[in-house]
Amino acid sequence: MAAARIFSTAQMAARARKRLPRAVYDFIEGGAGAEQAVTRNRARFSEIALMPQALRDCAAAHTEVTLFGRRYGAPFGVAPMGFADLVCPGTDRALAAAARAQNIPYVLSTAATTSIETIAGIAQDNLWFQLYPGADETIAAGLMRRALAAGVTTLVVTIDIPVPARRVRDLTNGLAIPLKPSLATILDVARHPGWLWRAARGERPGMANFVADKGSMSGLAHAEFVSRQLSCPALDWARIEAIRKAWPHHLVIKGILNPQDALTAERLGADGIVVSNHGGRQLDSAPSSIEVLPRIREACGDRLALILDSGVRNGDDIARSLASGADFVLLGRPFLFAVAALGLSEGPKTIIEILRAELLNTLIHLGCADPTELGSDHLWPRQGANR
Repeated sequence: MAAARIFSTAQMAARARKRLPRAVYDFIEGGAGAEQAVTRNRARFSEIALMPQALRDCAAAHTEVTLFGRRYGAPFGVAPMGFADLVCPGTDRALAAAARAQNIPYVLSTAATTSIETIAGIAQDNLWFQLYPGADETIAAGLMRRALAAGVTTLVVTIDIPVPARRVRDLTNGLAIPLKPSLATILDVARHPGWLWRAARGERPGMANFVADKGSMSGLAHAEFVSRQLSCPALDWARIEAIRKAWPHHLVIKGILNPQDALTAERLGADGIVVSNHGGRQLDSAPSSIEVLPRIREACGDRLALILDSGVRNGDDIARSLASGADFVLLGRPFLFAVAALGLSEGPKTIIEILRAELLNTLIHLGCADPTELGSDHLWPRQGANR
């Protein structure tokens, strides 16, 4: 199937499912527990209807927005994703290059398979860095210094992993710490020679930002070390306050669902928050991001930039998010499926073009020439108050 015959992110996901080994596809698509949060994320979006406003002049309609003093080509960016190179070696680099070329943010994960310094050379000032504060404050401080030296001006601190989630698909497939692939997983990989050939030619996926901290650890010891650094049950607001004092640029707190937590983040000086349930990958009983977003907007007013992720799949979902109170949106899974479906050169570029085209089409149908014109008047039934 040629790239020209891909018209939606749903088509990309369907093609990716055929091209990827089941364990890799499950790692991307799966969630915590019974995956009710994953299902809830999508269901809540599908329940939101958008009300058109007729006979509005949209001849000059565009998708550009300003966030943190920077003008972006669209109100969405690439969410932080660990182990992205499991899809194909070079995925981090390809997504960063496409984000730079089409002027959207690329958020590099602490758990990325490519280093901060490498991605900074590709994404340049479109790079944000996502930090897991973790158990070792010294390591977190070192990552912040590296991000600052690389020119990062937006730090995204993820706070919703106090402990690792129980993801049944990954446990079943042996994608856990330590790695214990099942015989079925090994046989399934063998049935995907294209993926296996690409994986064999590339570097073994690992957490590149922790290489210097590995030292002489064994593989198991290093895996356990990384697990501790990605989760921390002792993490509290005092750590966030210390990070705020240490970081001189824009600070975003990711993983907030409770309006009271949003207000605390504001009080401590955050510039924005990501309203997120981690894509349904952490707490299976958590509410969806989109359903709590209006309450957080009501609590915070316009004092914080609200970014939404979890469950966003297409241009309509981006419009629904903006109408519900978001200033910006992050997407994760669709970008990985795009690489799997269309490859490193076509996938990232094509998905950004599709999402922007879908959003622009929806904006014009709603009577909006600018993404910032979206508000609660466009929700049906009408909810809350306009921003």
